[in-house]
Amino acid sequence: MAIVIDKSQRWRVIAAHAFLLFLCALVLFPVLVTISISFRPGNFATGSLIPKEISLEHWRFALGLPVTNADGRVLIPDLPVLRWLWNSVKVAAFSGAVAVLLSTTAAYAFARLKFAGKKSSLMGLMLMQMFPTILALIAIHSIFSRLGHTFPLFGIDSPWSLVLVYSGGIALHIWTIKGFYETIPAEIEEAATVDGATPWQAFWRVLLPMALPILMVVFLLAFIGAVNEYPVASVLLRSQDQLTIAVGSKQFLYAQKYLWGDFAAAAILSGLPISVVFILAQRWMISGLTSGANKG
Repeated sequence: MAIVIDKSQRWRVIAAHAFLLFLCALVLFPVLVTISISFRPGNFATGSLIPKEISLEHWRFALGLPVTNADGRVLIPDLPVLRWLWNSVKVAAFSGAVAVLLSTTAAYAFARLKFAGKKSSLMGLMLMQMFPTILALIAIHSIFSRLGHTFPLFGIDSPWSLVLVYSGGIALHIWTIKGFYETIPAEIEEAATVDGATPWQAFWRVLLPMALPILMVVFLLAFIGAVNEYPVASVLLRSQDQLTIAVGSKQFLYAQKYLWGDFAAAAILSGLPISVVFILAQRWMISGLTSGANKG
């Protein structure tokens, strides 16, 4: 049987689609402008949005390839953009893995176990997430400056110090995974225990496979937050070889000269790891986000 839609409803559908198209265009416009600038000759802030001449000089610079300038001289890029990108991916991957490991076990304790101070601890975690990390930059620098004297691996100018700092912001992930655990009936784990499984086996072999969607969501959120994080990385990292892409890209914009084209190419490169991880994890994204919002 055909469904008849009246004219008023039809115009509402058309208006909704038009609004979504406008919203997509509004979101994609800065990205398209950045891509256009990366293919435009020269490092000028002004110019046509659609380049009249396609140039790959900025991409060659970002990829570390020799660049020929207007005088015909071959210049070797002195800014290791690919090294910065690898540092960002490495820090983000380890931070995401540690965040998933810690928040998974902590959320299980809050969702399944009963202990004194459980409600107060949950409220404390929520309150800690209300304050941005930038408020603690001075304390973070002081702590890791002193820590580096005893453990150089976690001192200033070490990517592992960034991993340690990023791993501390798992309160939101604990709340997210806890909400997902509570959607899984506890009787499933009890049945596994009756069949002879230990509590750890019930958690590892029964609960975690069912919670895989939300674990991928948490990893993706932690990965995105670490790849493009700037304030903490700018405080803890100093040497050029240890910089992340977010901190290193600032060297394209110094007071004497703004290299807008090179900066645009580096900015696009910084979004590639997030796009790749999102494409690989998208099959779990929808179910993880929707199920984590349910409770009971």
